[in-house]
Amino acid sequence: MTATLPERKANGGLRGRTRAGVSGFLRNWLLFIGLVVLWELVTRLAQDKFFPPPTEIIRAAGQLWFSENFADHILPSVGRMLGGWLIAVVLGVGLGVALGRTRTGMDYAGPLFSFGRSIPPPTLAPVFLVLFGIGPGMQLATIIFGALFPILLNTVDGVRSVDAVKVDTARSFRSPRRYWLLLVVLPAASPKIFAGLRLSLSISMILMVVSELIGAFDGIGYALNSSRQIFDFPGMWAWIVLLGILGYGFNTALLAVERRVLRWQPSRAQQDANLGG
Repeated sequence: MTATLPERKANGGLRGRTRAGVSGFLRNWLLFIGLVVLWELVTRLAQDKFFPPPTEIIRAAGQLWFSENFADHILPSVGRMLGGWLIAVVLGVGLGVALGRTRTGMDYAGPLFSFGRSIPPPTLAPVFLVLFGIGPGMQLATIIFGALFPILLNTVDGVRSVDAVKVDTARSFRSPRRYWLLLVVLPAASPKIFAGLRLSLSISMILMVVSELIGAFDGIGYALNSSRQIFDFPGMWAWIVLLGILGYGFNTALLAVERRVLRWQPSRAQQDANLGG
Protein backbone atom coordinates (compact mmCIF):
# COMPACT_ATOMS: atom_id res chain seq x y z
CA MET A 1 0.00 0.00 0.00
CA THR A 2 1.43 3.39 -1.01
CA ALA A 3 1.58 6.19 1.55
CA THR A 4 -0.71 9.17 1.11
CA LEU A 5 0.65 12.68 0.55
CA PRO A 6 0.10 13.82 4.19
CA GLU A 7 1.83 10.64 5.45
CA ARG A 8 4.80 11.22 3.15
CA LYS A 9 5.03 14.82 4.39
CA ALA A 10 4.86 13.67 8.02
CA ASN A 11 7.56 11.03 7.45
CA GLY A 12 9.73 13.56 5.66
CA GLY A 13 9.29 16.07 8.49
CA LEU A 14 10.18 13.43 11.08
CA ARG A 15 13.33 12.43 9.17
CA GLY A 16 14.29 16.09 8.82
CA ARG A 17 13.92 16.74 12.54
CA THR A 18 15.84 13.55 13.39
CA ARG A 19 18.63 14.52 10.98
CA ALA A 20 18.75 18.04 12.44
CA GLY A 21 18.83 16.64 15.99
CA VAL A 22 21.72 14.27 15.23
CA SER A 23 23.58 17.04 13.41
CA GLY A 24 23.09 19.44 16.33
CA PHE A 25 24.22 16.82 18.86
CA LEU A 26 27.40 16.07 16.91
CA ARG A 27 28.11 19.79 16.43
CA ASN A 28 27.78 20.46 20.16
CA TRP A 29 29.50 17.37 21.55
CA LEU A 30 32.02 16.32 18.92
CA LEU A 31 34.89 18.33 20.44
CA PHE A 32 34.08 17.02 23.93
CA ILE A 33 33.98 13.40 22.73
CA GLY A 34 37.21 13.88 20.81
CA LEU A 35 38.99 15.23 23.89
CA VAL A 36 37.77 12.31 26.00
CA VAL A 37 39.09 9.82 23.42
CA LEU A 38 42.41 11.71 23.32
CA TRP A 39 42.57 11.64 27.14
CA GLU A 40 41.96 7.88 27.07
CA LEU A 41 44.80 7.31 24.61
CA VAL A 42 47.29 9.62 26.31
CA THR A 43 46.65 8.30 29.83
CA ARG A 44 46.89 4.70 28.62
CA LEU A 45 50.30 5.48 27.18
CA ALA A 46 51.49 7.60 30.12
CA GLN A 47 50.35 5.15 32.86
CA ASP A 48 50.23 8.03 35.37
CA LYS A 49 48.29 7.10 38.52
CA PHE A 50 47.23 10.74 39.09
CA PHE A 51 45.45 10.86 35.71
CA PRO A 52 43.50 7.60 35.21
CA PRO A 53 41.81 6.85 31.85
CA PRO A 54 38.15 7.88 31.44
CA THR A 55 37.08 4.22 31.26
CA GLU A 56 38.56 3.66 34.73
CA ILE A 57 36.85 6.84 36.01
CA ILE A 58 33.50 5.65 34.63
CA ARG A 59 33.94 2.30 36.36
CA ALA A 60 34.69 4.05 39.67
CA ALA A 61 31.73 6.41 39.14
CA GLY A 62 29.36 3.48 38.71
CA GLN A 63 30.50 2.05 42.03
CA LEU A 64 30.43 5.37 43.90
CA TRP A 65 27.38 7.18 42.58
CA PHE A 66 24.90 4.30 42.68
CA SER A 67 25.58 3.05 46.17
CA GLU A 68 24.95 4.32 49.69
CA ASN A 69 26.94 7.40 48.68
CA PHE A 70 23.88 8.68 46.82
CA ALA A 71 21.97 9.18 50.08
CA ASP A 72 25.01 9.89 52.25
CA HIS A 73 26.80 12.45 50.08
CA ILE A 74 25.03 13.39 46.82
CA LEU A 75 21.56 14.19 48.15
CA PRO A 76 22.81 16.30 51.11
CA SER A 77 25.06 18.35 48.80
CA VAL A 78 22.34 18.99 46.23
CA GLY A 79 19.85 19.87 48.96
CA ARG A 80 22.20 22.38 50.60
CA MET A 81 23.16 23.96 47.29
CA LEU A 82 19.59 24.37 46.05
CA GLY A 83 18.34 25.43 49.49
CA GLY A 84 21.01 28.12 49.87
CA TRP A 85 20.50 29.30 46.30
CA LEU A 86 16.70 29.55 46.70
CA ILE A 87 17.07 31.55 49.92
CA ALA A 88 19.48 33.87 48.10
CA VAL A 89 16.96 34.22 45.24
CA VAL A 90 14.16 35.24 47.60
CA LEU A 91 16.36 37.69 49.52
CA GLY A 92 18.09 39.08 46.42
CA VAL A 93 14.97 39.66 44.33
CA GLY A 94 13.00 41.05 47.26
CA LEU A 95 15.71 43.46 48.40
CA GLY A 96 16.60 44.32 44.80
CA VAL A 97 13.04 45.32 43.90
CA ALA A 98 12.68 47.35 47.11
CA LEU A 99 15.97 49.19 46.63
CA GLY A 100 15.50 49.61 42.90
CA ARG A 101 12.18 51.40 43.42
CA THR A 102 13.56 53.91 45.93
CA ARG A 103 15.40 57.05 44.87
CA THR A 104 18.01 57.06 47.63
CA GLY A 105 18.11 53.45 48.86
CA MET A 106 21.25 52.51 46.94
CA ASP A 107 22.94 55.76 48.05
CA TYR A 108 23.05 54.28 51.56
CA ALA A 109 23.26 50.56 50.80
CA GLY A 110 25.41 50.72 47.64
CA PRO A 111 28.79 51.13 49.39
CA LEU A 112 27.94 48.29 51.79
CA PHE A 113 27.07 45.98 48.89
CA SER A 114 30.21 46.99 46.96
CA PHE A 115 32.32 46.19 50.02
CA GLY A 116 30.51 42.89 50.65
CA ARG A 117 30.76 41.59 47.10
CA SER A 118 34.48 42.45 47.01
CA ILE A 119 35.16 39.85 49.72
CA PRO A 120 35.79 36.40 48.20
CA PRO A 121 33.11 34.20 49.81
CA PRO A 122 35.47 31.22 50.45
CA THR A 123 37.51 33.43 52.80
CA LEU A 124 34.44 33.84 55.03
CA ALA A 125 33.88 30.09 55.37
CA PRO A 126 36.12 29.94 58.51
CA VAL A 127 34.13 32.86 59.99
CA PHE A 128 30.84 31.06 59.38
CA LEU A 129 32.45 27.92 60.81
CA VAL A 130 33.08 29.77 64.09
CA LEU A 131 29.58 31.28 64.09
CA PHE A 132 27.54 28.20 63.14
CA GLY A 133 29.90 25.29 63.82
CA ILE A 134 30.51 22.32 61.54
CA GLY A 135 27.33 21.42 59.70
CA PRO A 136 24.63 22.68 57.35
CA GLY A 137 24.43 26.12 59.02
CA MET A 138 27.95 27.07 58.00
CA GLN A 139 27.52 25.66 54.50
CA LEU A 140 24.20 27.41 53.90
CA ALA A 141 25.57 30.74 55.17
CA THR A 142 28.56 30.49 52.82
CA ILE A 143 26.36 29.68 49.80
CA ILE A 144 23.81 32.41 50.58
CA PHE A 145 26.49 35.08 51.05
CA GLY A 146 28.17 34.28 47.75
CA ALA A 147 24.99 33.84 45.70
CA LEU A 148 23.16 36.88 47.09
CA PHE A 149 25.08 39.76 45.50
CA PRO A 150 24.77 38.81 41.79
CA ILE A 151 21.00 38.41 42.17
CA LEU A 152 20.57 41.55 44.27
CA LEU A 153 22.63 43.89 42.09
CA ASN A 154 21.19 42.57 38.82
CA THR A 155 17.67 42.98 40.18
CA VAL A 156 18.36 46.58 41.25
CA ASP A 157 19.79 47.33 37.82
CA GLY A 158 16.86 45.68 36.06
CA VAL A 159 14.23 47.48 38.13
CA ARG A 160 15.90 50.83 37.54
CA SER A 161 16.02 50.28 33.77
CA VAL A 162 12.24 50.02 33.31
CA ASP A 163 11.20 51.98 30.22
CA ALA A 164 10.07 55.52 31.08
CA VAL A 165 7.11 55.18 28.69
CA LYS A 166 5.80 52.24 30.72
CA VAL A 167 6.22 54.24 33.93
CA ASP A 168 4.27 57.20 32.53
CA THR A 169 1.59 54.92 31.08
CA ALA A 170 1.06 53.14 34.40
CA ARG A 171 0.86 56.45 36.24
CA SER A 172 -1.65 57.86 33.77
CA PHE A 173 -3.89 54.83 34.29
CA ARG A 174 -3.34 54.99 38.08
CA SER A 175 -2.42 51.31 38.20
CA PRO A 176 -2.43 49.77 41.70
CA ARG A 177 1.05 49.30 43.14
CA ARG A 178 0.94 45.48 43.25
CA TYR A 179 -0.14 45.29 39.58
CA TRP A 180 2.58 47.75 38.67
CA LEU A 181 5.23 45.61 40.36
CA LEU A 182 3.97 42.22 39.14
CA LEU A 183 2.89 43.11 35.60
CA VAL A 184 5.33 45.87 34.61
CA VAL A 185 8.43 46.07 36.81
CA LEU A 186 9.25 42.37 37.27
CA PRO A 187 8.67 41.39 33.59
CA ALA A 188 10.80 44.33 32.43
CA ALA A 189 13.58 43.46 34.89
CA SER A 190 13.41 39.69 34.37
CA PRO A 191 16.21 39.43 31.70
CA LYS A 192 18.73 40.97 34.12
CA ILE A 193 17.31 38.99 37.04
CA PHE A 194 17.84 35.74 35.12
CA ALA A 195 21.40 36.80 34.29
CA GLY A 196 22.02 37.11 38.03
CA LEU A 197 20.34 33.77 38.70
CA ARG A 198 22.59 31.94 36.24
CA LEU A 199 25.72 33.50 37.70
CA SER A 200 24.67 32.81 41.28
CA LEU A 201 23.81 29.17 40.48
CA SER A 202 27.38 28.44 39.37
CA ILE A 203 28.72 30.32 42.43
CA SER A 204 26.47 28.20 44.68
CA MET A 205 27.97 25.02 43.21
CA ILE A 206 31.52 26.25 43.85
CA LEU A 207 30.76 27.33 47.41
CA MET A 208 28.99 24.06 48.15
CA VAL A 209 32.21 22.19 47.40
CA VAL A 210 34.43 24.70 49.23
CA SER A 211 32.30 24.63 52.39
CA GLU A 212 32.28 20.81 52.37
CA LEU A 213 36.06 20.71 52.02
CA ILE A 214 36.48 22.86 55.14
CA GLY A 215 33.88 21.67 57.59
CA ALA A 216 31.56 18.76 56.84
CA PHE A 217 30.96 15.11 57.64
CA ASP A 218 29.18 14.38 54.37
CA GLY A 219 28.67 15.78 50.90
CA ILE A 220 30.39 15.58 47.51
CA GLY A 221 33.25 17.87 48.59
CA TYR A 222 33.85 15.76 51.69
CA ALA A 223 33.83 12.52 49.61
CA LEU A 224 36.14 14.08 47.02
CA ASN A 225 38.61 15.11 49.70
CA SER A 226 38.42 11.67 51.34
CA SER A 227 39.21 9.97 48.01
CA ARG A 228 42.23 12.24 47.59
CA GLN A 229 43.52 11.50 51.08
CA ILE A 230 43.45 7.72 50.54
CA PHE A 231 44.98 8.09 47.03
CA ASP A 232 41.83 6.81 45.31
CA PHE A 233 42.39 8.92 42.20
CA PRO A 234 39.74 7.25 39.98
CA GLY A 235 37.24 7.95 42.78
CA MET A 236 38.45 11.54 43.11
CA TRP A 237 38.00 12.13 39.37
CA ALA A 238 34.57 10.45 39.51
CA TRP A 239 33.39 13.05 42.05
CA ILE A 240 34.83 15.85 39.91
CA VAL A 241 32.96 14.50 36.87
CA LEU A 242 29.76 14.36 38.93
CA LEU A 243 30.16 18.06 39.80
CA GLY A 244 30.46 18.84 36.09
CA ILE A 245 27.34 16.82 35.28
CA LEU A 246 25.34 18.48 38.08
CA GLY A 247 26.47 21.96 37.05
CA TYR A 248 25.58 21.30 33.41
CA GLY A 249 22.19 19.85 34.37
CA PHE A 250 21.19 22.69 36.67
CA ASN A 251 22.30 25.32 34.16
CA THR A 252 20.36 23.60 31.35
CA ALA A 253 17.23 23.42 33.50
CA LEU A 254 17.50 27.10 34.42
CA LEU A 255 18.01 28.06 30.76
CA ALA A 256 14.88 26.10 29.84
CA VAL A 257 12.89 28.00 32.47
CA GLU A 258 14.37 31.29 31.25
CA ARG A 259 13.45 30.54 27.63
CA ARG A 260 9.88 29.81 28.64
CA VAL A 261 9.51 32.83 30.95
CA LEU A 262 11.13 35.28 28.50
CA ARG A 263 9.45 33.89 25.38
CA TRP A 264 7.55 37.18 25.05
CA GLN A 265 10.76 39.05 24.20
CA PRO A 266 11.20 39.62 20.42
CA SER A 267 14.92 38.73 20.52
CA ARG A 268 14.21 35.56 22.53
CA ALA A 269 11.41 34.51 20.17
CA GLN A 270 13.79 34.92 17.24
CA GLN A 271 16.41 32.75 18.98
CA ASP A 272 13.81 30.07 19.66
CA ALA A 273 12.70 30.18 16.02
CA ASN A 274 16.31 29.75 14.88
CA LEU A 275 16.71 26.79 17.22
CA GLY A 276 13.45 25.30 16.11
CA GLY A 277 11.94 25.77 19.63
